[in-house]
Amino acid sequence: MAADPVTVGVLSLHTSKETKAILNAVEDLGHDTEWLRTENTSISVNDGSAVLEPSVDVLANRMLLSNTEQPAEELGLVNAFSRLVPTLNEPSAVMTAIHKLSTATALASNDVRVPDVTLALSGDQLNAVRERYGDEAVYKTAIGTHGGGTWKVGPDDPVNAKVGNRYAFLQELVSQENVRNRDLRVYVVGDEIVGAMYRYAPDNDWRTNVALGGSVENATDDLPEEAADMARRATDVIGLDYAGVDLVEGDEGWFVLEVNPTAGFKGLYQATQVSPAPYIARLAIDRAGGEVDDERVEDLANVLDDSRPTAQPHEAVAQDVEPAVIGYTEEIVLSGTSGSTSVVAKSDTGATRTSIDTSLAADIGAGPIKSITRIRSGSSKQSRSRPVVDVVVGVGGNQHTVTASVEDRSHMDYPVLLGRDILGNYQVDVSRRVDSDTSDTPEEEEESEEATDE
Repeated sequence: MAADPVTVGVLSLHTSKETKAILNAVEDLGHDTEWLRTENTSISVNDGSAVLEPSVDVLANRMLLSNTEQPAEELGLVNAFSRLVPTLNEPSAVMTAIHKLSTATALASNDVRVPDVTLALSGDQLNAVRERYGDEAVYKTAIGTHGGGTWKVGPDDPVNAKVGNRYAFLQELVSQENVRNRDLRVYVVGDEIVGAMYRYAPDNDWRTNVALGGSVENATDDLPEEAADMARRATDVIGLDYAGVDLVEGDEGWFVLEVNPTAGFKGLYQATQVSPAPYIARLAIDRAGGEVDDERVEDLANVLDDSRPTAQPHEAVAQDVEPAVIGYTEEIVLSGTSGSTSVVAKSDTGATRTSIDTSLAADIGAGPIKSITRIRSGSSKQSRSRPVVDVVVGVGGNQHTVTASVEDRSHMDYPVLLGRDILGNYQVDVSRRVDSDTSDTPEEEEESEEATDE
């Protein structure tokens, strides 16, 4: 072991088991750590010299750019930091990876097989090519939005060039007949595959995300050679140091769907009992010129250590900042797969979930149905079932991607009811409203949520 340990920084403004596991692995390998986050990070240029605080020898980039409304802001931060210190998952590579069309074009240009896709800057152009994709197609936002942004559309479903403020595209649906929906996640660090798993769609969905209830199965020992080669190649083409590569098998072989620079560890560890954290830690230490015991890396990989790391700074005392004010009624912008529209919505802090009118949901292409929720009237003990769909809600210049319940609100005064999933970000002033004073119809509120077959 080198006499002088190196200092590995992990750049992550959120708290996650992945960030904590990497920091703990670095320390277990005998080196120093810093967690760069809101409480302790700054960059200065004084007299022509640029300085990053805290000082580190290498940086592991774990910024979740796909989960922020303005990824360019945080990507700019990473870019500034990477000018001063060697960075794993450099910003130019991450920009390609988080934009799914950039990923597809980069891979296709380097002979890595991807599904057919079309992104057009106008809805007319996008709908004009819809027939290329058969009876069912995948419709995605180019950059993910808080876990949403993926739909399955039929031949008569209109699609829009944008969903909210994100460009969207059509993609070929790759599948095999009489085979349960699944994909393959391969985790690559450097040029090494540290683990792989099959992810199976839950009974009530076609998507395989573990966060949506999908199940996992270890695929490391019987990983198809073609898929392994494509995963390594895809990571190299995009320029990432570590990534979770998602592939799907069709009649023509394997296709790369996405190359995720901040793929989670939980599902992979559940399936394989292998944590990528020590491998990422070793790569960072090597990049900074430090030394690592490879056998120790193998031992540490058997445990996903997400305990509080010593590098986690104490959270600053929150300042008393007044939240933005929203009225009892507000004009909002509602966006789905086929368009956007402005409507007046009512605020209801008693409702857990935002609710939209059935015909309005159809007009904007809200969907697909993700689950079923039960709601009950405030004056009744009976409950009724309502479908739940993805929708983007614009309020006062902010956008919120939520799972809204769909109901017939034609007898109500407002086509949209804003629930606490959105109102939790605001202070509601019941005396402020954008429309004339009316007598409101009593609303219904959510009781419980139950998954169901579509």
